[in-house]
Amino acid sequence: MSQRPRKTVPQLVSILLLAGVSLAAWAAWLGWDQHRDVQPDGTTTGPYAAWQVIGLVLTLPAPVYWAASRRYVAGAVLGTTAGLTVAAYEDWSDDSSGLFMVGVGLVMTGSLVATAVVSVIASAKRRGGRPSGH
Repeated sequence: MSQRPRKTVPQLVSILLLAGVSLAAWAAWLGWDQHRDVQPDGTTTGPYAAWQVIGLVLTLPAPVYWAASRRYVAGAVLGTTAGLTVAAYEDWSDDSSGLFMVGVGLVMTGSLVATAVVSVIASAKRRGGRPSGH
């Protein structure tokens, strides 16, 4: 019997798990605030406050680190990126200008880079050394 299915299934589960964690984190931090605030001078802000975005950004490294340190790097990187990308698309897709896709692309790119960096750090710590190339 091949070892491949035994290794593939946990990776797939980790991708789904981290995607779910990312979706839940988005919903908890950003999903409930859907209106813009009108300031006294007539300008609008939002719908998110800075503390909400900071909370989301500070919440996600823990599950990414956990998964990557257990050799589920695909789950850490792809799952988190997919979850945040889907959440951003779903949350912003009612924008009639179509510019929401720029934001979705930025969320996807930023989360891909950030989760890859955290995963490299977690993998290096697991090996007891520094990332390769250093």
